[in-house]
Amino acid sequence: MKNVSKYQRQYFMPPVECNDWVKKTYVDKAPIWCSVDLRDGNQALIVPMSLEQKVEFFKLLVKIGFKEIEVGFPAASETEYNFLRTLIDQNLIPDDVTIQVLTQAREHIIRKTFEAVKGAPRAIVHVYNSTSVAQREQVFKKSKEEILKIAVDGAKLLKKLADETEGNFAFEYSPESFTGTEPEYALEVCNAVLDVWQPTADNKCIINLPSTVQNAMPHVYASQIEYMSKNMKYRENVLISLHPHNDRGCGISDAEMGLLAGADRIEGTLFGNGERTGNVDIVTLALNMYSQGVDPQLDFRDMPAISAAYEEYTGMHIDMRSPYGGSLVFAAFSGSHQDAIAKGMHYREEHDCPTWTVPYLPIDPTDIGRRYEADVIRINSQSGKGGVGYILEQNFGLNLPAKMREAMGYAAKDSSDHQHKELQPQEIFNLFKEKFEDITTPFNISEVHFKQHNGIIAEVTVECEGKSVVAIAAGNGRLNAVSNALKNQFRLEYDLTTYQEHALEQSSRSKAIAYVGIRSKDGEHYWGAGVDQDIIRASINALLTAINNMVNAK
Repeated sequence: MKNVSKYQRQYFMPPVECNDWVKKTYVDKAPIWCSVDLRDGNQALIVPMSLEQKVEFFKLLVKIGFKEIEVGFPAASETEYNFLRTLIDQNLIPDDVTIQVLTQAREHIIRKTFEAVKGAPRAIVHVYNSTSVAQREQVFKKSKEEILKIAVDGAKLLKKLADETEGNFAFEYSPESFTGTEPEYALEVCNAVLDVWQPTADNKCIINLPSTVQNAMPHVYASQIEYMSKNMKYRENVLISLHPHNDRGCGISDAEMGLLAGADRIEGTLFGNGERTGNVDIVTLALNMYSQGVDPQLDFRDMPAISAAYEEYTGMHIDMRSPYGGSLVFAAFSGSHQDAIAKGMHYREEHDCPTWTVPYLPIDPTDIGRRYEADVIRINSQSGKGGVGYILEQNFGLNLPAKMREAMGYAAKDSSDHQHKELQPQEIFNLFKEKFEDITTPFNISEVHFKQHNGIIAEVTVECEGKSVVAIAAGNGRLNAVSNALKNQFRLEYDLTTYQEHALEQSSRSKAIAYVGIRSKDGEHYWGAGVDQDIIRASINALLTAINNMVNAK
C-alpha cells in the first residue's frame, strides 16, 4: 500500500496499567441494553423511516425486551419531534420502558429537547460534546478548558430544565470521540459533569464512553474503560455505558471486552445498523452471551420474524452470513460438516444430553425460530452422505443403511452438480425414489408363491423383455429363496450383503420400507428400496431394484 506513512496511531493508553479485565473469561450477566435503532440507526438510512414505521419499530423493540430505547434527536427534525410526541401523547410507552433523547451541549438545542420530551413518564436526556484532540484542534478550535466548560454548562442546563419541566428525567453524558481523547482529560471532563449532577443511589446517571470512531484494537478500548471505571467519581451511582461503532469491524469485541473492563450498559442496534460501518450488533452480542449460558434478557426466539420486520421498516438487507440472523448462518453444505452435525444430533437423542454440544452449531437453531430441515442441512454439490441421510430421515422417515447413504450422497452430489443448484428436501426424496425405489426394468416380479419343504421354496413369476418366466428355487428364507430363483433363471452373479427394514408409519396400517444391498462379481455395490404394507413384498421389491440397478449399470 502506498502512503502508509501518513497514518499514525490516534489513540491514547491510560497513564497506568489497566489490564484486570484480561483475568475474566466471560461476561457473566446481561448489561442494561439501550437500542439506538430509532435514532442512530434511522439517521444512517438512505430513506429514513416514516412516523408509522418508527412507531411499529418501537413496538418491536419493546416486544424483544428493550427497557431503554433512544427515540431520536427531537431538535433535529420535525419527524423526530412528532414521533416523540406521538409516543407520549398516545401513551405508547410501557410502564417498564424508558425513552432516551439525544441533544448536543448547546443551549437552544437542549431547550427544544426538553420542550419535546415534556410529559414523558420517564426519559433519559443524553447530552454530548466532542473531546478528542482532532475535534478540539480542527473542528472547534478550542482549548481543553473551553471544551470542559461546554460540557459543564450543558450539564447545568439539563439539571435546571429538568427541575422546571413536567416529567421524570435521568441524565446521560457522552464525551463524543472518546477513543481519540486522552483518558486523563476524558476523566476530568466526566468528573466535572458528575460534580454538577451529584448522582445518588436513587438517582443514578449514565456516563457513555463511545467508540465514535474505532481507531485501535479492542484491548486498547478495554484498558481505557477500566481506567475510567476505576477512577470515576461517584462510581457506585454511575452507570458506565458503551456505544461501540464498527469502523475496524471490532464492535462486538469492543463491547465484550468493555463489559469485562467494568461497563454496565450497551447502546447498539439490531444487526449493527448505523452510520459508516454501523454500531455494535446487539443481536450478535446478546446471543453470544446466550451461547455461554448467560440469559441476555432479550427475546430473539422468533428471529425470522424479527429479521423480516427489520428489513421492512429500514429497507436494509441482512447479509446471509450475518451472525445468528442471516439466512445461511446455520447452513452446512460441506459433507464433513453435515456428517458431524447429523451424528451430533443423534448423539443428543441417544444420550438425552442436557447441554448443547453439537459440532459446528454454537447454539440450537430452534432456540431462535430456525428449523433443522430448512436452515441447517443444505444439499448441493459439496454435500455428502451425512447431510443427505439426515434430510431423508428427518423429513421423510427414511433411515438408510450407512453404505446406501453413501450411494445416495453421490447421487445427490451428481444431480446438484449437473443442475448447478441447491437441492430442496422434496427433490432429494424424489431423487431417492427415482434411483433406488421400485425399479422394474429389465426385471419385474408379478407374482411370488412360497411353500415350506426343507426350507423355503419360492415360485417367482418374472416379466422380462415382454416375456413371462417362472423361476423356482429354495433358500433359507423367503428373500434368499427369491434371490436364488432369480440367480438361477437369469445367471446373475452377486452376493446379498445388506438387508434392513423399518416401519414408515406408526399405525395398524403402517407401510414398511426395506433396503437391500448386493455386491456384483466385480466388487461393485448396488442398492434398492421397496415400500409395501407387506414387509416380504417390500423386501422383494428392494432386491429387484438392486438387481435392476446392477444390470442397468453394465
